[in-house]
Amino acid sequence: MRVAVLNGPNLNLLGVREPDLYGQHTLGDIEAMVRQEGALLEVEVEWLQTNHEGALVDAVQVLRGRVDGAVINPAAFGHTSLALRDAFLAVQVPFVEVHLTNIFGREPERRHTVLADLAVAVIAGLGARGYPVALRALVDRLRAG
Repeated sequence: MRVAVLNGPNLNLLGVREPDLYGQHTLGDIEAMVRQEGALLEVEVEWLQTNHEGALVDAVQVLRGRVDGAVINPAAFGHTSLALRDAFLAVQVPFVEVHLTNIFGREPERRHTVLADLAVAVIAGLGARGYPVALRALVDRLRAG
């Protein structure tokens, strides 16, 4: 089984960007956690981070037929990007949306995502641990059929 993990803007700054809100873990730390969980689950993990909306849309567009599912932290694009939503609608690849913070308890503009209704699940507020939880939930769902 193969799963893509996609990360949106500013996540490359984790560990230094508002650590009181986003935690001390770097994106590299989170990648290591996800790869470790993937190894336990016997899942091959692809990893991408980009600050560019078009690059993230391109990454989603090539998922069909290449991966079994995806985990995405769209970051701010999750609140605004209809292009990202349209890409997921087009490829029909099951995915879990993950956010480090509890977006539903934050500013009003962050309480809605344009992907949530398309996702298998939305995991928010678990910090870095949300990523391996998202991977496990996705893999369980894919294996259950």
